[in-house]
Amino acid sequence: MNRISALVTPLLPSSCSVPTRRRYPGRANRYTKRLNLKPLTSRIVLLTRRRQLDQIVEEVEAAKKRYGRLNTIVMNSVLEACVHCGDVDLALRLFDEMAEPGGCGVDSITYATILKGLGKARRIDEAFQMMESIEKGTALGNPKLSSALVYGLLDALINAGDLRRANGLLARYGTLLLEQGGPSVLIYNLLMKGYINSGSPQAAVVLLDEMLRLGLEPDRPTYNTLIHACIKCSDLDAAMKFLKEMKEKAEEYYDDSLRPDVITYTTLVKGFGDAKDLTSLQEVYLEMKLCDSLFIDRTAFTAVVDALLKCGSTSGALCVFGEILKRSGDDVELRPKPHLYMSMMRAFAVQGDYGMVRNLYLRLWPDSSGRISKAVQQEADNLLMEAALNAGQLDEALGILTSIVRRWKAIPWTTSGGMAAVRLEALLGFSKSILRPHILSKVIPGEPIESIMIPFEATRPLLGTLQLKNVVMRFFNEQVVPIVDDWGSCIGLLHREDCNNLDASLVSMMRSPPPCVSTTTSIGRVVDLVLEKKHKMVIVIYCCGNGYSSKAVGAFTRAQLYRLFEPEQKLLWWM
Repeated sequence: MNRISALVTPLLPSSCSVPTRRRYPGRANRYTKRLNLKPLTSRIVLLTRRRQLDQIVEEVEAAKKRYGRLNTIVMNSVLEACVHCGDVDLALRLFDEMAEPGGCGVDSITYATILKGLGKARRIDEAFQMMESIEKGTALGNPKLSSALVYGLLDALINAGDLRRANGLLARYGTLLLEQGGPSVLIYNLLMKGYINSGSPQAAVVLLDEMLRLGLEPDRPTYNTLIHACIKCSDLDAAMKFLKEMKEKAEEYYDDSLRPDVITYTTLVKGFGDAKDLTSLQEVYLEMKLCDSLFIDRTAFTAVVDALLKCGSTSGALCVFGEILKRSGDDVELRPKPHLYMSMMRAFAVQGDYGMVRNLYLRLWPDSSGRISKAVQQEADNLLMEAALNAGQLDEALGILTSIVRRWKAIPWTTSGGMAAVRLEALLGFSKSILRPHILSKVIPGEPIESIMIPFEATRPLLGTLQLKNVVMRFFNEQVVPIVDDWGSCIGLLHREDCNNLDASLVSMMRSPPPCVSTTTSIGRVVDLVLEKKHKMVIVIYCCGNGYSSKAVGAFTRAQLYRLFEPEQKLLWWM
């Protein structure tokens, strides 16, 4: 991946500047807590990487109550978190708070962050309006229009693949960017990246000829972008030619800044992995290791392992994985992410190497770096079951499936773990099934739901204007009750777990609108709806002509569905 930073910002001070005060013994300085906000800024940066925006907002609000007004440095980091997490509306609200009288104020970094967020959100008109206000000098804080602001918006547009707007931005502010004399290599690097993101990598290679005609010499980011474009075009030979050209120019001009870096080799590794060219992949990896000035980071190691797995070389991937673990003992930054463990587990689960998958499963929590999401934990459990099944250990696989059902309460059938569970159920038969499938032999799934529905009056609906304290005993016996308005129309369902305020009206706590089906809906469709959406009650409405009447005529509950199930003994006898 091409790592180009189009926006260069000055270093920020670690704390706000306040007058020096003489301290007397026994006298507390009420401004002391406001002097060092660097830990809060570091905390915001850490949460930004984890995309925990809600936690950031909560901690910032607590800091405001404790310290009062925060400085611009802290609020700029909050704006960056909003942009990184995709919440531009919140960023704009914070920007208004900063710019209003009594706020901490805004600076060029604030505007650069907002412009980047507007570009990522495709709100280009607002971004151009802000640029025009800066150009006219009417923007709050009186920031100066600089190439950094233009490059920031340009980079956001290109990352979004909006080349038309990017070219418009260059046409509008090209004079400002050319003040240093002549076209900039950075502009061409950004345009190349834009063509790649928009699905036209061939056009990125064509831009090289234009650069050379203008007398611009490609730099390392240019070559990295060109190699990326060649990989996208599946032209690996051209990518290797650019790699050779980089090394030759670095030797000719004695310029180490032109030598291939870890990004160059990582891009090539991914390309050869996608092409399943194991020999070329091994040659590139060997060249990486023999380069003394090259530090192979975690991203590069992960790309090598993924590429080897794509080429079918599980033994090679295991060797590189072991090298990562060995090096991570001296450098914690090399500790593999959960993604790498999952890639290894997928490969060995398909082969049925249950022992290896189990070892990776056990080391995932203590040895990996970063947050292990719920989805990763579920997939890890499923891969462990799949590995046991492919290894022929049915009892072990059954035990793992039992723990999965007990822990996660559900298993998606469309995933590889779901397919493994189906295979396991088929191999074991219904006699050992932990899922206990049932057959609705008492009804025909194609019949309309009105044939088995409960009359709506039998559900004893409650008026929405009633207070909970007047009917609270009703919810000790029933999990869900329909709520009606003054005209008797069902307007929602009130669940037992939502009853949290005795003095509140029922309509304020109900879930609206209620799940509804027509009287002609098939029983099978309603059963699927109850099971998939986990509804406790579905309201049945009479269908009249082209529309539905506003009055409910019946209901179908989850408890009613359970009563339709055949007992397990009768099901096994039927089988």
